[in-house]
Amino acid sequence: MHKGVIAIVGRPNVGKSTIFNRIAGSRVSIVEDFPGVTRDRIYARGEWAGDTFQLIDTGGIQLADQPYQEEIRAQVQIAIEEADVILMICNGKTGMTDDDRYIASMLQKQTKPVVLAVNMIDDQVHMMNIYEFYALGLSDPIGCSGIHGIGIGDVLDACMEQMPKEIIQEEHEGIHIAVIGEPNVGKSSLVNAILKEERSIVSNVQGTTRDAVDTPFEHEGRPYVIVDTAGIRKRGKVYESVEKYSVLRAMTAIERCDVALFVIDAEAGIREQDKHVAGYATEAGKPVVIVVNKWDAIEKDDHTMVEFTEKVRTEFAYLSWAPIVFVSARTHQRVDSIIPVVDRVCENAARRIPTNILNEVIADTQLTNPAPARNGKRFRVYYATQVSAQPPSFVLSCNDPKLMHFSYQRFLENSLRQAFDFEGTPIRIIVRKKVSE
Repeated sequence: MHKGVIAIVGRPNVGKSTIFNRIAGSRVSIVEDFPGVTRDRIYARGEWAGDTFQLIDTGGIQLADQPYQEEIRAQVQIAIEEADVILMICNGKTGMTDDDRYIASMLQKQTKPVVLAVNMIDDQVHMMNIYEFYALGLSDPIGCSGIHGIGIGDVLDACMEQMPKEIIQEEHEGIHIAVIGEPNVGKSSLVNAILKEERSIVSNVQGTTRDAVDTPFEHEGRPYVIVDTAGIRKRGKVYESVEKYSVLRAMTAIERCDVALFVIDAEAGIREQDKHVAGYATEAGKPVVIVVNKWDAIEKDDHTMVEFTEKVRTEFAYLSWAPIVFVSARTHQRVDSIIPVVDRVCENAARRIPTNILNEVIADTQLTNPAPARNGKRFRVYYATQVSAQPPSFVLSCNDPKLMHFSYQRFLENSLRQAFDFEGTPIRIIVRKKVSE
């Protein structure tokens, strides 16, 4: 269950990114021993005691006039606005500083709950160091160590206790569709065309849509929910508050959706940032439909659609499984074809393959195209099973996972796609060594 957003703030070099990575369970933020490494906001998903939440890492705030401080403070302020709970980190080894006092005074001026964690408290001897931080006038300080994981559970308990009780958005029945893409590719116009009404604000000004809003509707008697997300741009390139403020909502909408409509501007062509936008959906394991919008604005001949399709396949090789729909939100051209494609890819994402049939396909694949030998040994799958759907995920029991080359894993994936209809959905392959009986 999604419980809210925690923003991590503090001065430079107090271990914010280390704690962020500890909670996120992976090395998402760059961790170095010198200050100022994290300048922009970094997002991740965390989980504690059965509840999931969004986590934001921010750059270090300091009074001294240092490079990028203006941008960092702006980013921290946006993170605070996005957050339900603010986690302030201090350094228990160096003690309280003027920068800590400045940040505490800034946090006292807003109404969000604050949890105070004193990092680098590695043992009981250093636990006495936390008491001076009572002077900051925030919550009771909690001693912890991001490196060793000491006290992180206590910190998370305190954060979850401070979460607002009613922050979970009402869930509507039906397939949830998130409309994602760069700013100004026509997402709101597309939503209006699908809904056949002017529900979203439409403007040529980039960044008009700031929030992700659920809109339930019906198509041929079936329920759906469409979410018009704000345009996503790569963090670090733009410092406008409105656009930055909307990224979290778009990412949250992607996590909650059943299928993502990834919108490309046919008139502007494929841009480098489009790849980052699509990456959010694929990383979340969501089905994707590529929607090429503004197709009416393109001068066409008999080869235009084929050539554009080839370009999309080249630029988005990792989305080779995603269907492509060419539409015009302005003229409503082919817009009615989107929902049937959404239905199809959702059905494919939920598909489960009987174990006996799955193993027949894997066995035939290995027989006709065995894995190349590596150091005199050959990768071999003994048994395969599907462990989950949405996205379809398969566990392969093998002789040695280290013998599996990524190219052969891709080959096995393509074999599964040829044997079964997984159009529109990513599939995941997990390789494990066979357990000896």
